[in-house]
Amino acid sequence: MASMLTADQAISEMAMQEDRSRRFQETIQEILSLVGEDPGREGLVKTPERVEKAYRFFTSGYGKSVKEEVNGALFTVEYDEMIIVNDIDFYSLCEHHLLPFFGRCHVAYVPNGKVLGLSKIPRLVEIFSRRLQVQERLTTQIAEAIQETVNPLGVGVVMEGQHLCMMMRGVEKQNTEAVTSAMLGVFRTDSKARTEFLDLIRRGRAK
Repeated sequence: MASMLTADQAISEMAMQEDRSRRFQETIQEILSLVGEDPGREGLVKTPERVEKAYRFFTSGYGKSVKEEVNGALFTVEYDEMIIVNDIDFYSLCEHHLLPFFGRCHVAYVPNGKVLGLSKIPRLVEIFSRRLQVQERLTTQIAEAIQETVNPLGVGVVMEGQHLCMMMRGVEKQNTEAVTSAMLGVFRTDSKARTEFLDLIRRGRAK
């Protein structure tokens, strides 16, 4: 009976997904018409389908959880020096204009008996960046997720982003970069730890 229910749930979920896809594509067709295009012309016939698939990927972070991505990759290690993973590429969508912003994320933490598998840090960045975001909140969410998962002595996150909503419209400044940071634990209270982290990021840029 339970397996039958599971199969029914799977069929229901598939039907819901197909309905969402259909409605999304119809919305894109309407947008094409509203901007003055012909959705039926050759180059645009498959555009609604392509856009729907692209946005499903761009916002795939909504379907992921920190716990599932970490998947038990926490290890007991006697190590109390700073761990840094820098130059993590990220891509996100500005929630104000649905335009991309992208750049680099730098993460550091000081362990407190546990360390996180190194590959998991970029995965955590991916979870939160693949959502509609503002850079300030994105930075804080990454820092808080690491703090809650690893319980380190401190976490530092710095993000450097270029925003197409500034580059393509509005002020149209092509070389402007937004820098945001979130400092928790010793990175907030200990200026030496914070300075060491920021210095190591700068050295990495200078290479």
